[in-house]
Amino acid sequence: MDIRFIDTTFRDGSQSLWALGLRAGMMEAVAEEVGRAGFAAVEVPVGGVFFKKIVRDLREDPWEMARMVARKMPDTVKSCMAGGTLTPLGAPSPRALAKLFYERVVATKALNRGSMFANTYGQMENEFPWTIPMFRELGLQIAIILSYSISPRHTDEYYAQKTREILAFKPDVVYLEDQCGILTLDRARTLLPAIVQNANATPVELHSHCTTGLAPLVYLEALSLGIRTLHTAIPPLADGPSLPSVFSMARNARLMGFSTGIDEKVLRSVSERLTAIAKQDKLPIGAPLEYDCAQYVHQMPGGVISNLRHQLAGLHLQHRLDEVLEESVQVRKDFGYPIMVTPHSQFVSTQAAINVATGERYRHVIDELILFAQGVFGEDSGCTWMDQNLKDKLLGTQRAKDIALAARRGRDVTLKEIRDKLGGAGVSDEELLLRYLMKGEEEIRAMRAAGPPKQYFSTAMPLLTLIQELGKHKLVRFIQVQRGSDSLVIQNQSSG
Repeated sequence: MDIRFIDTTFRDGSQSLWALGLRAGMMEAVAEEVGRAGFAAVEVPVGGVFFKKIVRDLREDPWEMARMVARKMPDTVKSCMAGGTLTPLGAPSPRALAKLFYERVVATKALNRGSMFANTYGQMENEFPWTIPMFRELGLQIAIILSYSISPRHTDEYYAQKTREILAFKPDVVYLEDQCGILTLDRARTLLPAIVQNANATPVELHSHCTTGLAPLVYLEALSLGIRTLHTAIPPLADGPSLPSVFSMARNARLMGFSTGIDEKVLRSVSERLTAIAKQDKLPIGAPLEYDCAQYVHQMPGGVISNLRHQLAGLHLQHRLDEVLEESVQVRKDFGYPIMVTPHSQFVSTQAAINVATGERYRHVIDELILFAQGVFGEDSGCTWMDQNLKDKLLGTQRAKDIALAARRGRDVTLKEIRDKLGGAGVSDEELLLRYLMKGEEEIRAMRAAGPPKQYFSTAMPLLTLIQELGKHKLVRFIQVQRGSDSLVIQNQSSG
């Protein structure tokens, strides 16, 4: 009996362990092998929020990255989180702009499957009615996500009802995303059957992180409960706060009598190359974590903790991470137990960090939480259940009135108005979209000034890699390569 794997290395593995620091050259070094390893789909970072990270922090062109991925994996189903909001940390994007963005991404052939959240961000009530027809017209497979959470309102019946509501949109796939890694064996035994039964034969997938160390065990239990598609990652971007290793899951699945269809020989080569890259660039290598009960208290996703740690370090506040996580528990409660997944986990962690840094709770409140209180992210986000005194306080501010007015104007803006504001008719669609995402041209100019992305040669070119590394040493005057009677001498130009 076959089971299938979705690879998350390039997107969620990178987000969870490297703060989305996986460069285009790193992907290019292994993408061809990943594409022919037998995955049902491969996650790639081609959404708006990932484009921002690539431009701002990596100083690389995300459109070129997308074309590279398409070129290296032409026959692979490529998946990414999608929706009507291009940067899910603010107000919804104008529909015409969202449509243009996905048209351009699909045109690069870097996206075949769009994954959308059903119980966060108000997508089901606000966006599904127009985004799903748009995605189908673009030829995308539709995967609808249920985000797992523990709170007084996230019961098994809640998830059963959400699954039934999802079916009205006729998705190709439903999957449960345990972004915090807090799904236990006992809860899985009641929750997963409730989702599978109510999915009415629609395939169900499971996506869980190893944050508490339980995900591999939960995955094996899921197989016994009828789930046949698991989301995994390739070491060194597996384990830790990332997803289970494809190697360990494939091995254990075989011991349970399943076949996998995964080419592990190819993936071993990929794992070796990525590990070498991690060591070369001093990036973390995922390893199993000890069980941490605190994860059930703050419920912060691994990818958010990774980025939060990175951002606090930039402010010289990394020593206060535990205080921020503790404060996030109260912030989440105050805002009605939003599910800790993008964007709400970022909202909660950011506000918690501000509360800790200022020493006063809600003295300064981010605009996104004012939008939250206004219900922009849908009823299921938690706004209906948030602390009423705090809600009244936020909605009564002048800032709330200004934000509401700007949001109304933003929804009505036309593509022509956006183009006129960002450069006019002479600006290409791809450039226009980057200017919108980056709120101007400054960071795009910095990206282009950085030059071409760094190359990381693949395992298919070990000799070239060796020559390149030797060429970095000024004391090496020349390199001689000999095979049989054939000989080649290469002079090192940098040796002086």
